[in-house]
Amino acid sequence: MDSMPSDQTYRPVSFWLDTVPGSLAPGEVLPGDLTVDVAIAGAGLTGLWTAYYLATAQPGLRVAVCEAQVAGFGASGRAGGWCAAEFPASLGKLTRMAGRDAAIAMYRAMQATVDEVGRVAAAENIDCHWAKGGTVQLARSATQLERAKAEVAEVREYGFGEDDLVLLTESEARRRVGASSVLGGTYTPHCAAIHPARLVRGLARVVTERGVKLFERTPVMEITPHALRTTRGTVTADYVIRATEGYTPALPGLRRAIVPVYSLMIATEPLPDSAWGHIGLDGRPTFGDGRHLIIYGQRTADGRLAFGGRGAPYHLGSAVRPSFDRVPVVFAALYQILRELFPQMGDAAITHTWGGPVGIARDWCASVGLDRATGLGWANGYVGKGLSTTNLAGRTLADLILGTDSDLTRLPWVNHRSPCWEAEPLRWLGINAGIRATNWADRAEGHTGRPSRVAQVMGRFIGG
Repeated sequence: MDSMPSDQTYRPVSFWLDTVPGSLAPGEVLPGDLTVDVAIAGAGLTGLWTAYYLATAQPGLRVAVCEAQVAGFGASGRAGGWCAAEFPASLGKLTRMAGRDAAIAMYRAMQATVDEVGRVAAAENIDCHWAKGGTVQLARSATQLERAKAEVAEVREYGFGEDDLVLLTESEARRRVGASSVLGGTYTPHCAAIHPARLVRGLARVVTERGVKLFERTPVMEITPHALRTTRGTVTADYVIRATEGYTPALPGLRRAIVPVYSLMIATEPLPDSAWGHIGLDGRPTFGDGRHLIIYGQRTADGRLAFGGRGAPYHLGSAVRPSFDRVPVVFAALYQILRELFPQMGDAAITHTWGGPVGIARDWCASVGLDRATGLGWANGYVGKGLSTTNLAGRTLADLILGTDSDLTRLPWVNHRSPCWEAEPLRWLGINAGIRATNWADRAEGHTGRPSRVAQVMGRFIGG
């Protein structure tokens, strides 16, 4: 029999898991073969939200969730903490896919989803440090300011008003976020800063109280029609849901469905009130800026800066390993950027460094769906925007499984099929070239003061 991991096995995985209340010691394993109505692979937020809405709508339904480690071990327990109304594919891309009205409906559904997460957290007594302070995206160069203006102009064309996204003047942006070199920015109220591990662990508690069977340390080895094959037995079900996001390529037949690209984070020690007096972030809005290589941050409930970004390399063969979670050169770069943004933080120590894989579909469009003939369902491709999108996925999957015709099941991402990624080594070459090009584009804009043509070309291949 394998040795039992302890609470301390999982706390070092991220700042969020390190500070979540309660024990992280794994729960029961799958005792052997089992038959249920719905089997779910993965106890992150996608799997747990699906279980939650199924158990809420039909309490007698037999639902089992199989998790390789513990609930929240993956992206759900490592994320940046933005519960945001952002969707990976732009309004323009969705319009080309499904039409203008469908694109607008998708973005309105995302906005409603932010409030739904807050509603459930309050109703179920899940203290996830919820603070709906919105998001400030700073413009810290003339080119970033022009992109901010263009973004606002685009959403206006789709009927989104100032209560959805507003352009900030320099003084307005500085009042919200006391960062350096600010020329302006944008603000949207449709985002909440949260403690993601508190949310996912709290949701795990709620679903098990409602009769859902959660089996931890039960890795899923294969997903087939009406069955999950695990290391500890086979779960047979009418419906089988894949909720494995960045870990999907390890499953047979799915190596090219999603690529895991690493996003890394750092957290400071709690900052003194004197520092926050200059930095601001009152009401805990999340923040970033207009550079091409994504950065993201929040003021935590205990007064830290939790800050992350992309830039870690993609690993050949879509490999996912614990050693990839920590890249010292990326952590050093994140600290440098944070100090540049907020010199007021002084010599605040970094107490936590961590990372994890983000799932990206080939067309940069998240999707959710169910094939009734095989009973196979899925949700994936959040591109790091999963703390809200998982909830919408869970509600949608519940409606699809229960045969409920709803506004959610008619959204354009439902049953969308992204193309497969290229075979290796083309996948490795292309993705890492893209990461390097994005870095180069930011540096070039800093030197020339003009928009990067490289970034414009890259935008055609991602969410644009």
